Amino acid sequence: MSEIWQRLMRHFDPAAIAKWLATALPRMVTALVIVIFFWLLSKALLRGFEAIKRRTKLDETLSSFFRTAIRYVIFIIALLTALSELGVNTGSLLTSLGILGLTIGFAARDTLSNVISGLFIFWDRPFVVGDLIDIGGHYGRVHDITLRSTRVVTIDGKMLAIPNTSVVNSTVASYTNFPNLRLELRVTIGVNEDIDKVRGIFLALVKGDERYLADPAPDVVLVSVNDFNLTMEFRVWLVDEKQHIAERFELRERLFEALRSAGVDLPYQTIQLQPVELHTRASSAA
Repeated sequence: MSEIWQRLMRHFDPAAIAKWLATALPRMVTALVIVIFFWLLSKALLRGFEAIKRRTKLDETLSSFFRTAIRYVIFIIALLTALSELGVNTGSLLTSLGILGLTIGFAARDTLSNVISGLFIFWDRPFVVGDLIDIGGHYGRVHDITLRSTRVVTIDGKMLAIPNTSVVNSTVASYTNFPNLRLELRVTIGVNEDIDKVRGIFLALVKGDERYLADPAPDVVLVSVNDFNLTMEFRVWLVDEKQHIAERFELRERLFEALRSAGVDLPYQTIQLQPVELHTRASSAA
């Protein structure tokens, strides 16, 4: 046991440890103070940014980008300053990190593509947080835009994280870039129905409703005809485009009830079976 203790004492000399602590402890305390200082600086800058945002009414998309940029920049500066105070050669460290970054970048090129695409979205701004959009069939409201993905909340409450590369390479339909939005509903009616009667029912339904614009005026058009039914498209412009989802369901229900109450034929898909008489030929006896 004494031999083991002596070996430990040779490796962990109390005098050497005390000397090292006397030299390193002040630097460690200074590094900790530096980290705390930059942490407080980050908090102050973010509070100042929020005040500027309220005064300038900066949209949430750019606000999210600037908040992220402030956090990352302050973190990197604090880390490099603290490491330098601890005696780390930050120049060599940055060179090593650069080489490591190239290696990681090659291995994670898809992630880097998403980050670059995220920067393009921040720069081009095809949509902002709060917009109602359709990306590749994903329909919902933009909840957040990060450097890696765009997060969309669908009408059924799901959160979708769509990679920014997919966003940049897809056609994006925005329903909130303009002050007004046209709502379109398609309904199939019987082929013998009076189109003017159906048009009058719809116009009476939306007339005087403050949720819909009088100019451009509501309209009803015939979009397709077949042997059994007519497909009508009912069009109305919304005052508040953000109510697009709610109004679509509510107006469709009201329109259906109005047409049914007026006795309008609302056919459903049917399959007609035509009996066919089969004639067999009697074979002659050999």
